[in-house]
Amino acid sequence: MKLATWNVNSIRQRAEQVARWVKRAAPDILLLQELKCEAAAFPETLFAELGYRAEIVGQKAYNGVAVLSRLPFETRARALPGLPPHDTQARYVEIEAAGVVVGGIYAPNGNSGGDDGFAYKLAWLDALAVHAAHLLAADTPLILAGDFNICPTDADLAPGALAPEDALVRPESRAGFRRLLWLGLTDALRALHPTERLFTFWDYQASAFDADRGLRIDHVLLSPTLAERLVAASVERAERAAPHPSDHAPVVVTLD
Repeated sequence: MKLATWNVNSIRQRAEQVARWVKRAAPDILLLQELKCEAAAFPETLFAELGYRAEIVGQKAYNGVAVLSRLPFETRARALPGLPPHDTQARYVEIEAAGVVVGGIYAPNGNSGGDDGFAYKLAWLDALAVHAAHLLAADTPLILAGDFNICPTDADLAPGALAPEDALVRPESRAGFRRLLWLGLTDALRALHPTERLFTFWDYQASAFDADRGLRIDHVLLSPTLAERLVAASVERAERAAPHPSDHAPVVVTLD
């Protein structure tokens, strides 16, 4: 199984770029984040012509997640279990394909909205951990992947790329990520590249990509039985260098 995750920062602006990459990379499952459109505006036909069925959780102008799969799948959830019913932010989608449960994630950034915005980020991560623990307790083959909006350690950002008080590096955010690892999930990129300088996001400002002042905030986490099948994990950095790119690059993981 070849799975990829990509924050596309507006699917309508980058549909053709994503389609070209899909043709070349041929992932079995592609998780998309930050669609910035409602489901009706998602270019579903474009990907159907490439053999992919879509499950879309859209939101006008903000957020939004989707799954593109050329494997048959069943949709399990279109919102993160455990969140209040009034939470309508489009940040989670969950499917089951080939016996594997896949959760597509667009976690809150936490830098907007003051203390309330950061509290929402932590509450969202807490709900994700509770849900993951429930699935792992049932020995579910599980992949959680997407934009977590967390640099897990100082090795996951260029020196000086973020202020210490930024929500992506605050101790509470990092503790939320470590909690997922302590449940038994494996960070696929770090499992195969423990010391390599790896970034998945480069800001549009101040020539960050050219200077390689990046962040690693897009992650693929694997349950124990799937971690044993991990054979490759990489960042498709070239897509960040394409014309009019997203500020994120795809992360690709292959399981035997």
